[in-house]
Order: sequence, then structure tokens, then C-alpha cells
Amino acid sequence: RPGHGHCAPLRARSAWMSGSSRNLDREYNCTVRLLDDSEYTCTIQRDAKGQYLFDLLCHHLNLLEKDYFGIRFVDPDKQRHWLEFTKSVVKQMRAQPPFTMCFRVKFYPTDPAALKEEITRYLVFLQIKRDLYHGRLLCKTSDAALLAAYILQAEIGDYDPGKHPEGYSSKFQFFPKHSEKLERKIAEIHKSELSGQTPATSELNFLRKAQTLETYGVDPHPCKVKQFS
Repeated sequence: RPGHGHCAPLRARSAWMSGSSRNLDREYNCTVRLLDDSEYTCTIQRDAKGQYLFDLLCHHLNLLEKDYFGIRFVDPDKQRHWLEFTKSVVKQMRAQPPFTMCFRVKFYPTDPAALKEEITRYLVFLQIKRDLYHGRLLCKTSDAALLAAYILQAEIGDYDPGKHPEGYSSKFQFFPKHSEKLERKIAEIHKSELSGQTPATSELNFLRKAQTLETYGVDPHPCKVKQFS
């Protein structure tokens, strides 16, 4: 008996060991990057479907209006994919565990102002803010200045000369690159036009403006070109 120092027969021992390793293999760690750059980590079973992981995330976020969102991952060839909810997570991931994914807006609402829940509007706001920063949401300078001013108002509130010295808007990165002239314009709008707006109102105004732009909801990404001989 094992308790008395006897060795189990080799065949039985190898069967036991392979069985226990199979049990360990059935659990996988997943990290999902959220729209505010925080991370949600969980463990899933080998046969867990995409829907299970998505529901875990929505519960964590207290999100009811789920239909606009999805989970995206990048394969070893650097191609981006949306996680399919009806299929096993593990079978879709070609990379080795632990798995890393991103929670993102998949379907942009045609009228963000019509969203019922404030948390939904906030998450869409964060997505469009990312689109602006990564150069996916393109717009003329005057629109860019207004959008950035709404972000400022949402994040730091009313302009206060005691707290916000000259050049204060330059501490924020709204776009891939921008000029001092644009920074001054952003600060000017923030100081003179947005005083008194709550964060929720500023976010809503940001969404209303963003939805009028041609590149709202457009997500350009490189396609893998197949070589034909």
C-alpha cells in the first residue's frame, strides 16, 4: 500500500499520473483586457464556450446591454479575430495558454444617446476614446478639439486656474500626435464652453459628436494577403 512505502505497479501508476495531468489540463487561465486598461482574470474549463466567458465578463461589469460587445484575440500570425460564442474558447485559441484577449465594442450603436444604461454609454465612450487615440476615428481639427475637450471635462471636471496651469491639456494623449495649436484650442473650449457639465453629460455629448463622423465605428485592420504561385 502506498502508505507503507510500497510502489504501485508501473502500469497502474502511469495510468493514474496521466489521469491527473488530464484533470489539470482541463483548466486554463484567461486574462481579458478591459476598455479602461484594467484586466479581468479567470479560469475556464477545456470545454467552456465563448458565451460562458462573455457572460462572466458582463456579470463582472454589471453590463445588461450586451449585444454591442465582444471579445477579440490575436492569433500567432498577428491576425485579429472575434471569439465565437458557440464554440469552445480553447479550440479557437491557437496560442499557448495562458490566454490573453480584449473586451471591445463589436457593433457600434447608431444612436449612442439611446442606450438605456449609463455603464453601456461609458464603455462605448471608452472604446471611441481608444479609436481617437489610435487614429481610427478621423476628423477635422475643429471636431478633434471638441471631442478632446469633452474628454477633459469628463475626466477632470471644470477648468480651475488653481489646478490647471498653462499647457495642462498637453498632459493628456488624445491622438497619435497633435500640435501645440490644437492643445491650446482644446483648453480654450474646455475653459469657455463646457463649465458645469457632469462627466456623464460630457461623455454623452462626446458620443453624439462622434457618431456624426464618417469613420465612427470603422475598424480598419491589415488583411493577410495570400500568395498565389
